[in-house]
Amino acid sequence: MQWLSPSFPVGAFAYSHGLETVISSGQITTAADLEDWLKSVLIHGTGRNDSILLRAAHAAPDGTALAEIDAIARAFAASGERLMETALQGDAFCKTVSDIWGADLQGLTYPVAIGAAAAHAGIGADLAAAIYLQAFVSNLVSAAVRAVPLGQTEGQAVLAALTPLCESTAAETATATLDDLSSTAFLSDIAAMNHETLQPRIFRT
Repeated sequence: MQWLSPSFPVGAFAYSHGLETVISSGQITTAADLEDWLKSVLIHGTGRNDSILLRAAHAAPDGTALAEIDAIARAFAASGERLMETALQGDAFCKTVSDIWGADLQGLTYPVAIGAAAAHAGIGADLAAAIYLQAFVSNLVSAAVRAVPLGQTEGQAVLAALTPLCESTAAETATATLDDLSSTAFLSDIAAMNHETLQPRIFRT
């Protein structure tokens, strides 16, 4: 919980995962719009893939395997900003966890870093994946509350509605392998690509 709290220094608040693009274009204007968008990202895009990557990293037998998983995570980034988002957050996470908990981690993408750190600390993959997805959605809800804007209560209602989906998505990836990685959240990927030229903007991605 500490690792995935807003106070942990990975700078998650600076990233919108392309959400700022669709808010700017008027595609997301209500809490219902946001909930539908995030459902798609969880089930068909980054959420599911990150859970698979986290689990693979958790089960990695050695550093060589971990490096291979990380290379796959980088290859699955749909845009330059998506790669920056996962790489910078992962690097910041690695540094703090290594300094405080003695995990010898460096330069890993975010879900891979979480999975490796959880294994090092004896935290189960099921719990780590579920909390990771809830934190991922929570950060995007927070971004939407600021950018749409939405009321705090509306944002919390969206997060509450999506929390069971975070749990079920994490559970459904329990038997998945890296061969099961895929993404059909095309609008989310395109939004991330378009964000690279969006002006003005508040978020890094």
